[in-house]
Amino acid sequence: MSGLIGRYEYIRYQDPAAALRPYDPRYPEVARRVIDLIRSRMPDAEVEHVGSTAIPGCAGKGVVDLMLVYPPGRLAAARDALDGLGFQRHDRRGAFPEERPVRIGTLEDDGETFRLHVHVIAADSPEVATQRHFRDTLRADPALVEVYVARKRAVLAAGVTDGNDYNLGKESFIQRVLDGAATDQT
Repeated sequence: MSGLIGRYEYIRYQDPAAALRPYDPRYPEVARRVIDLIRSRMPDAEVEHVGSTAIPGCAGKGVVDLMLVYPPGRLAAARDALDGLGFQRHDRRGAFPEERPVRIGTLEDDGETFRLHVHVIAADSPEVATQRHFRDTLRADPALVEVYVARKRAVLAAGVTDGNDYNLGKESFIQRVLDGAATDQT
């Protein structure tokens, strides 16, 4: 793997149609390497692996999602650190605002391109606890992971192909997990 993040070239790296990819055991190592790169530029930030690729056995879109938690007053420094590594603004439909940005990029490993999203979140935002809670709840419950994957399959089986619509289709399940009321309903 190279030291810097690859450009998120929309011609080469288009926002793919919603799909369900099997879990790749390389995801944690890719995340660790990117986390180390980010910490080298911004040591006062917390950086964590979140999303489906952070949950062993969880099929998903195949995007390695990270959460950069920045200290008060350091949003600009967080954006600059990511931009300096080669990450780009996510400016497609449904993009997050620059006050709560997502940066996108790629990392090459053994001939494969891993897509990356870094969610930049203030340390005092309730979203930090929400992201951690969802990830940790699923990590602790493989049966719940199966229910989550079944929900994703159901969304796709309904004909959803747009990434934003796919995310909307998962919202009710995610909210039930966050509320502590997840069931085996998809």
